Amino acid sequence: MYVLMEAGSFPLWFTLVYVVGFVAAVVIGSIAWYNSKRPAGWEGSESPNWVPKIDDPEDNSKADES
Repeated sequence: MYVLMEAGSFPLWFTLVYVVGFVAAVVIGSIAWYNSKRPAGWEGSESPNWVPKIDDPEDNSKADES
C-alpha cells in the first residue's frame, strides 16, 4: 500500500516521458507489424488506411532478378 501512495510523488515531466514513450512505441510497433510479412492465413488481408506504406528494398531486388 505504501508503494501506491508514493506513486503520486513523481514529477509530472517524469510521468509524461513514460506515457509519451509508451504511446510512441505502440504506434511505431503497430506500423511495423502492419507492414511486415503476414502470417499464414493473413497474406491477402488489407492494411488499414492510416498505416503508411513502406517499401521493402529486399522485395524490389527479388523482382529485378526475375
